[in-house]
Amino acid sequence: MKLNELRDNPGATKRAKRVGRGPGSGRGGTSGRGQKGQKSRSGVAIKGFEGGQMPLYQRLPKRGFVKPNRKAHAVVNLGLIQKFVDEGKIDAAAPITEEVLVKSGLVRRRKDGIRVLAKGAVTSKLDIAVTGASQAAVDAVAKAGGTLKAAVGEKPKKAAAAPKAKKAKKAAAPEAPEAAPASEEPAQDKPDAAAPASEEPAQDAPEAADEGSGESKPAE
Repeated sequence: MKLNELRDNPGATKRAKRVGRGPGSGRGGTSGRGQKGQKSRSGVAIKGFEGGQMPLYQRLPKRGFVKPNRKAHAVVNLGLIQKFVDEGKIDAAAPITEEVLVKSGLVRRRKDGIRVLAKGAVTSKLDIAVTGASQAAVDAVAKAGGTLKAAVGEKPKKAAAAPKAKKAKKAAAPEAPEAAPASEEPAQDKPDAAAPASEEPAQDAPEAADEGSGESKPAE
């Protein structure tokens, strides 16, 4: 066999259609599109056109958002880590870091970090330190006697709400002293301040005025 005798298998290649080359080509006139006009043109959406108004697919609201700077983590399951430990590719006695996982071939690329999930069983005591981990994976490793530290753990729980300011002020204010009990002595025993000083009749006053005037009353 020579190089100039090399051929593709039958049906492996297909000649392109030569359209728009006149009636003699077999595809003259409409060039295989079946008719003339708008439907024979490219880039025309007949069913998406609504007479010039805003199309329905543009009037409907758009939902969802893709964070442009989101983190991409390499995911590893605990079952695979245990498998590599059993095969001797990872030393369980030494700390298992992201560099160890990449060097052993368990993870191809670190990306933005390695995240450990809880799929699979763990029987060895492992000391793992990675970027992220699920709470189930942390519990599984701790149950086996090991530790799993994640630089980016689960979201922290919200702290309990502080008491309202009004309640705090009320609790800090001292209690008011109790009022002294009222005296049980009857009011009639006290001297009356409004009582007159002298009980002499008022008729004696004009007689004293007459004596000082110098006039003498006639004798009877």
